[in-house]
Amino acid sequence: MEMAFTAQLLLLSSLFLQPVLVLSETNGSIAVGGSLTATAEGNSSSSWLSPSGDFAFGFRPLGNNDLFLLSIWYAKIPDRTIVWYANNKPAVAPAAPLGSTVNLTAHSGLVLTSPQGEELWKSETIVGVVANGVFNDTGNFVLEDDSSKKLWESFKNPTDTILPGQIIETGGSLASRQD
Repeated sequence: MEMAFTAQLLLLSSLFLQPVLVLSETNGSIAVGGSLTATAEGNSSSSWLSPSGDFAFGFRPLGNNDLFLLSIWYAKIPDRTIVWYANNKPAVAPAAPLGSTVNLTAHSGLVLTSPQGEELWKSETIVGVVANGVFNDTGNFVLEDDSSKKLWESFKNPTDTILPGQIIETGGSLASRQD
């Protein structure tokens, strides 16, 4: 009788634990088709958080003129310091008007478009098919294929801030902008 109760308790507890495991496996993962929109309120529709909540990826307002910067920033500090931003070489950060959208696509990776559908920026040439995006607690946003091979990552496209664990490769460069 005690053995049957123990088995039932074990089965019941495993049912409660299963959803937690599924959530932890998908935490920080963004599915192809995911999108963000630059909104005036700066609400959750305009950013994705890393699993720890330390970093956010999305739209940060540029002044008071309804323009936004697609970027990664420290989410838990009051200053919300930007550590990476989308930039067109050489170091031109496209200002995205209110209502702009970034989409995660299978063949082009991240694509930033204006409300009129004009392409403002996209992640560098992707060789392969993007299966998902992964936003790590290091602040690195990675696009992966279905075998978890990195196809593109923000750490390989550094801007004016180098984060711990980020390496500038030989021949690499930094982009800088003025606020």
